[in-house]
Amino acid sequence: MSFADKLHFGDGRPSPRRRLLGMSVGMVYLVFPIAEIVAGGVTGARAFWGAVALVAFIGCFAGTVISAKSFHERSRATFPLLGVTAVIAVVSAFAFGGAWLTLPVYTVVLYGFTLPPAWALAGVGVNLAVVVAAGVLTGDEFAGVVVLGLQVVTLGVLFISIRNSRMLTLQLQQAQGEVARLAATEERLRIARDLHDLLGHSLSLIVLKSELAGRLAEESPQVRQEIADIESVARQALVEVREAVTGYRQRSLSEEIDGARSVLRAAGVRAEVRVSGTPLPDLLDGLFGWAVREGVTNVVRHARAARCEIQVTYDGEHATLEIMDDGRGGEPQGTGSGLSGLRERVTGAGGTMEAGGAPKGGFRLRVLVPVRVGTAA
Repeated sequence: MSFADKLHFGDGRPSPRRRLLGMSVGMVYLVFPIAEIVAGGVTGARAFWGAVALVAFIGCFAGTVISAKSFHERSRATFPLLGVTAVIAVVSAFAFGGAWLTLPVYTVVLYGFTLPPAWALAGVGVNLAVVVAAGVLTGDEFAGVVVLGLQVVTLGVLFISIRNSRMLTLQLQQAQGEVARLAATEERLRIARDLHDLLGHSLSLIVLKSELAGRLAEESPQVRQEIADIESVARQALVEVREAVTGYRQRSLSEEIDGARSVLRAAGVRAEVRVSGTPLPDLLDGLFGWAVREGVTNVVRHARAARCEIQVTYDGEHATLEIMDDGRGGEPQGTGSGLSGLRERVTGAGGTMEAGGAPKGGFRLRVLVPVRVGTAA
């Protein structure tokens, strides 16, 4: 890892320890309220409750940072901890004033890294009002209140911008990975086309010429045998070439589902995937991979959906694939949708396909194929 990587505390999923380190660098300024307690600026019960507030604030602050899975994924505990942290900061600012007015400054840092930009900006505005109101009510110096107010605004906007930059960087990395994957897929298809068009054509020609030569050499059993051997080898080579081409063109169901997640995420569609049952037989796996590709392509191109659900079930007798979205519904128009070609493949495999509006709105694609397809020779 480069020194620059260490400075910006990792990629989109840095470890909790490194995230905490990065978020807590500025907490050195808590030395001021601590100094007030130690130096006797705050005494008695106020000192005790001030120390309790500081300890609780630091614990909730650290918990909020650690609970987040990444800069764009939150756990169930993240927002409750953030709320408790914000409440402690507000109450402490009004109860103690002075050095405790720095606590709302720390909460805007959490807002910047945790909340959507619009919410984070709203939090910055609220904390600015808290600092000003608490400073006035507790009689703090006007200049100090102004400085803290500026810190709330500048640090809040700064950390919102930092998080947005990190998110854009992560999205760029994901896009680059998707471009590389698509380029690799295109290269595989090019090789498959070359094998099929060049070698496959030549082998087919050898087979035809061998059959013709065999008919012309009927009076010589030995010649016929040699020609038959050539024909057999050519036919076997042709079968192997076609199998190789199929392997290049076909991606597994798991690969297609991973690709579908990436494509849907890039299109702003939330993907929900559920797979149950044992792994599908090879032929079913390839067919369902094709169906996932076509179905998700239609969701991205035509549905204008916010959510897409992909469900695969396999009970040993039948395999079922359902792709449902919450878009505008209706079957995509035109031959470019690929659904007609998919229907032919499913029907040829002995299965059934349904495509149309879902009962609760949106569009649903359902493929049902008997298990014998997956075990056929």
